[in-house]
Amino acid sequence: MPTVEELYRNYGILADATEQVGQHKDAYQVILDGVKGGTKEKRLAAQFIPKFFKHFPELADSAINAQLDLCEDEDVSIRRQAIKELPQFATGENLPRVADILTQLLQTDDSAEFNLVNNALLSIFKMDAKGTLGGLFSQILQGEDIVRERAIKFLSTKLKTLPDEVLTKEVEELILTESKKVLEDVTGEEFVLFMKILSGLKSLQTVSGRQQLVELVAEQADLEQTFNPADPDCVDRLLQCTRQAVPLFSKNVHSTRFVTYFCEHVLPNLSSLTTPVEGLDIQLEVLKLLAEMSSFCGDMEKLETNLRKLFDKLLEYMPLPPEEAENGENAGNEEPKLQFSYVECLLYSFHQLGRKLPDFLTAKLNAEKLKDFKIRLQYFARGLQVYIRQLRLALQGKTGEALKTDENKIKVVALKITNNINVLIKDLFHIPPSYKSTVTLSWKPVQKVEIGQKRAAEDTTSGSPPKKSPAGPKRDARQIYNPPSGKYSSNLSNFNYERSLQGK
Repeated sequence: MPTVEELYRNYGILADATEQVGQHKDAYQVILDGVKGGTKEKRLAAQFIPKFFKHFPELADSAINAQLDLCEDEDVSIRRQAIKELPQFATGENLPRVADILTQLLQTDDSAEFNLVNNALLSIFKMDAKGTLGGLFSQILQGEDIVRERAIKFLSTKLKTLPDEVLTKEVEELILTESKKVLEDVTGEEFVLFMKILSGLKSLQTVSGRQQLVELVAEQADLEQTFNPADPDCVDRLLQCTRQAVPLFSKNVHSTRFVTYFCEHVLPNLSSLTTPVEGLDIQLEVLKLLAEMSSFCGDMEKLETNLRKLFDKLLEYMPLPPEEAENGENAGNEEPKLQFSYVECLLYSFHQLGRKLPDFLTAKLNAEKLKDFKIRLQYFARGLQVYIRQLRLALQGKTGEALKTDENKIKVVALKITNNINVLIKDLFHIPPSYKSTVTLSWKPVQKVEIGQKRAAEDTTSGSPPKKSPAGPKRDARQIYNPPSGKYSSNLSNFNYERSLQGK
């Protein structure tokens, strides 16, 4: 094993040789042997090996392996030095291998070391993006779970920091192609991260690009498969995939396929859905997603059928007034509870689809059904007005910090819900029913504040992942589901509490 002095002497030979450095193979071999020495020798080898690497292509494998040994040394200072110099080996056909090595090194638990690996990956990304992606995706597809997880997170956080000259159209096409391979077998969290990666690509910001993403989500959601409301994984996958699709919908990228699936398969089974996580109001979650999608439907072959299913489900939550006893009081023991949150979603969805078939209520339903619907609307509207007055009275005079208490936040949301329902009911009371009014769903950020109304912006995006059930082998060792957290779960509690007020 060479000593420190011998390493310096051979370094001098190589440094002084200038253009003839390649003729001193023996001197470079001495430096390679430095990895077998003590701490000082290893530190010098970690610096000297990459410096002259390009001059000895016949020793490329030996040099890379020697540096890799140093990257795995017990001494953290040696590892850091070796990792820092790795990008110097990323030349020509060696670059994908270096990218592969660096990707494996992402598993380190040392924060400084982890940052060095990230910086090294970014530096070779700028040298050759396609070659670097080759190494990253190789580990994502075949590597250990911890390496796969961190490689995916690297892509989801670092790609957006790269300049356009690095992320060319060709590079983005490669990312899409490789991502599709990974999406054949992913956990929920991985799926969410890949949707973040792909939706951030410039080439997928177009209408056709977003349509591609919607098709990816639809495939992941297994919309061609039979829906099993009793299977929490099946329910979870559909909901979480739909959450990923919703932001992609627009007037040019339609939600028709998802809306039809919800109307045909989910609404009829709404009451029998198995919640994938304790505390989640699964029925409300389904109805909220349906409401969000209903604005972006295109031409729908089964429009009348879907409207019928929506209408039937709406009637379930819009009770008839209780019968009166001979003394004029209610014959029953208590008034029906009015579930405002559910009705907001269903009424909004019906209102949106009804615009496409405005004579549905008048021409397609017989007189008795329309009469029954009007009675239900009228009864619901009466209860609605009482609740709106109670909420306004409770919030009267409250501003600033007073409105930020949990109780008052809940009341503000409840007021949004009831105001929305009120507007929609008024439309349907027109003769013939009208579909002209516009409301902002109570949980959505407000795009425009209208005169006389003050709405608080709210976001209920969930980070809760879906689960794909591919035909091939599953990555069973990975986590399948994460409970909702942050804003989403707090809003759930808000809605549960708001609904508990409805029967009072």
